Amino acid sequence: MDLSEISVYAHGGFRRYEDAKIGLLSHGLQYGTGCFEGIRGYWVPEQRELFLVLVRDHYERLATSSKILTIALPKSADELVDLTVEICLRNNYQRDVYVRPFCYKAAEDVGVRLHGSPDAFAIVAIPFTHYLDTERGLHVCVSSWRRTDDTMAPPRAKITGLYINSALAKSEAVENGYDEAILLSHDGHVAEGSAENVFLTRRGVLYTPDPSQNVLEGVTRKAIIDIARNDLGLEVIERSIDRGELYAADEIFFTGTATGIAYVASVDRRRVGDGEIGPITKTLSDLYARIVTGREPRYAGWLTPTYASSNVKV
Repeated sequence: MDLSEISVYAHGGFRRYEDAKIGLLSHGLQYGTGCFEGIRGYWVPEQRELFLVLVRDHYERLATSSKILTIALPKSADELVDLTVEICLRNNYQRDVYVRPFCYKAAEDVGVRLHGSPDAFAIVAIPFTHYLDTERGLHVCVSSWRRTDDTMAPPRAKITGLYINSALAKSEAVENGYDEAILLSHDGHVAEGSAENVFLTRRGVLYTPDPSQNVLEGVTRKAIIDIARNDLGLEVIERSIDRGELYAADEIFFTGTATGIAYVASVDRRRVGDGEIGPITKTLSDLYARIVTGREPRYAGWLTPTYASSNVKV
């Protein structure tokens, strides 16, 4: 992908990607002192519209993450929503996109810290297809790496430096012949995937690890919980989940902004159900796909249309 000519927001204004430079000694790079969000946009050709999903929710979470790192965001959530729309318009995107807003400590010196460093902010939007192959079942393993505990660093914040935990687990899984990993918490309960939240079903009840298990409180996670309760009438229980419950589950699936919904076919070589997508997972997946592409009017409030209120013709 050639990013050089795309329009981004950085250093307080719009500029080409290749002109948005970050110094080699920037603290955000050297020490992982930054945080970010991921926002999906879905292009719907028949409507000639690009729908951005739950944008304000993502910026509200970014505000929480940045507060933890003592980073001041340069604009309000509503202003950041408008900036995101403008970036997509400036690039005239007529396909699915992934938007990455991020902020970081921008001091360029040696000395790990949060204090005494200027803050920086940027937004990059790129064409995007998929993060995981959701058309087939995923084969996953329980990672040997444990999920970072809140006593070490706050996993509820989407902090750049914490993703070394995810990278180690993901590469371990892939290099051992799996598609993805599930990390356990420090005390051996199910936490999450390398970059996804985890759900499982048993006897018609939907379970997911509660926030005390050091999970990132996913925007898509919350959306799926709301859909499951309000549209499907499912009982949804957030609690600690033992590793053995993964092996006994009727269905398991991941959720995430980049992932959407992806079903799990096996865990540690043990088949989940019959190895195919289960009825609850499929119903949720189909409904979510309709929502994010503007086909469920009652969820219109979750979507920010890009072209509807602009003068850009596509």
